[in-house]
Amino acid sequence: MRLSQFHLRTEKETPADAEVVSHKLMLKAGMLRKLAAGIYTWSPLGLRVLRKVEHVVREEMDAAGACELSMPSVQPRELWEETGRWEKFGGQLLKIKDRKDAWYCYGPTHEEVITDFARAELASYKQLPVNFYQIQTKFRDEIRPRFGVMRSREFLMKDAYSFDIDEAGMAASYQAMHAAYTRIFSRLGLDFRAVQADSGAIGGDASQEFHVLAESGEDAIAFSTASDYAANVETARAAAPAPRPAASEPMRRVDTPTQKTCEAVAALLDIPLARTAKSVALMAGDVFVLALVRGDHAINPIKLAKVDGLADYRLATEAEIADYLGSEPGFLGPVAPRRALRVVADREVAAMADIVFGANAVGAHLAGVNWGRDLPEPDVVADIRDVVAGDRAEDGGELKLVRGIEVGHIFQLGRKYAEAMGFRVLDASGTATVPFMGCYGVGVSRIVAAAIEQNHDEAGIVWPAAMAPWQVAVCVINPKNETHVVEAAETLYRALQSAGIESVLDDRGLRPGSMFADIELIGIPHRVVVSARGLAAGTYEYRARRAGESENLDRETLFQRLAP
Repeated sequence: MRLSQFHLRTEKETPADAEVVSHKLMLKAGMLRKLAAGIYTWSPLGLRVLRKVEHVVREEMDAAGACELSMPSVQPRELWEETGRWEKFGGQLLKIKDRKDAWYCYGPTHEEVITDFARAELASYKQLPVNFYQIQTKFRDEIRPRFGVMRSREFLMKDAYSFDIDEAGMAASYQAMHAAYTRIFSRLGLDFRAVQADSGAIGGDASQEFHVLAESGEDAIAFSTASDYAANVETARAAAPAPRPAASEPMRRVDTPTQKTCEAVAALLDIPLARTAKSVALMAGDVFVLALVRGDHAINPIKLAKVDGLADYRLATEAEIADYLGSEPGFLGPVAPRRALRVVADREVAAMADIVFGANAVGAHLAGVNWGRDLPEPDVVADIRDVVAGDRAEDGGELKLVRGIEVGHIFQLGRKYAEAMGFRVLDASGTATVPFMGCYGVGVSRIVAAAIEQNHDEAGIVWPAAMAPWQVAVCVINPKNETHVVEAAETLYRALQSAGIESVLDDRGLRPGSMFADIELIGIPHRVVVSARGLAAGTYEYRARRAGESENLDRETLFQRLAP
């Protein structure tokens, strides 16, 4: 490829609307152009990188025995009503009507479509296991698209779906995809970690996310120093607390006229924040619930929603709080409520003694509160908090927190979709049975942004080799006036191509500073400069993208350095 025949338009200024490094550099490098909120055109340069990622994903999926197909992006309402997700999926589902007023959606995912395909194609256990995959554009109507293609509305995704006759088969298919994903992200040169995760809107019994580690990541990940345990903070668990100590203080009322937070109360009483507990008032249907966590902890809404009866909880209104507790936020607690309520205590709170709670009276708290003596034991004890750095892990190690960008997610769906859509196959005994499914997604376009977040410097992008648009840029100095330099550069370029080294010839005639700045910005791993001075000396000026200085190499040494 000659850059004089390629569309490459870089920008010198950082776009004002770009918030994260990947978005800034993708716009500056000319990889993306915004069409609408969360919708982008990929330039020829951007598409080259996207196709590199797609190639690795496709190779590993094929190697794992998956079969590629292509499913419609526009899906009929009736399929989504079979699973109940037409309404349940929420506002991210873009719904459209055709000229006959029939409802469709633009597919954010394809569980319904693949299950419909499978129930028409698969009839016997002899056809299982099987795994179908596609690489296709998806659309999710994000409330606030941001960060470029990290959280866009339209994106390229690889989604795969496995079908097995039993649960053991599903687990085997899941592990095969876990191994394939590990190979994908390793080949792409990414620093990543697989973490336990919540299944979210897709559903299922078990799931893991694959995260590229980067400070700009939207997700917090907890991992143990003692094992390979890692989990999204939505599901991460610390070790169970030690047994509750004996009470050592009487319960007493303390005046807290302006202290409405645990931090302020702890400061007033000159005690550790961990001695206090915060009370969050909720309504679950017509049941008033008080959720309790330690003052230095935060409630995890996903964990809380998994407590029996709290799947659809909401925050209580001030009127409801006054009705049940006779107080206002800032002074709430479980001692002596006005009306019967349900108390859900985090494990840490249930193991505390001599606790400081709100007194259900404006301007007052209770200190020295103890379970069983001053109030009944909690109705429910559960893990409902976010873990924090330094928590003890269940394996005995210490939990540490890092940031990550989710680029893959695998699910054991079980029979959820097959059951809902009436999909049956005959087992070995001839009995009709519901097969088990797995679902496996890779954010192909998001990987591009995640790689940049992890690999960049002040000059621009530093691509891992497998993702670079080209491996080598052959730069011609003063091509208009020195034809022998042009001829030498073209000879070198053709020789590199013949040697299987993917190269681009920068013959645009730019000044060296501008040319080198472009090559560094777009992240090509190797730069070779052909100049009259170098030719006279029998050398080429070589510089690796990550190197601090250039080297003068003869042809043989250069090819040894660039050998794939």
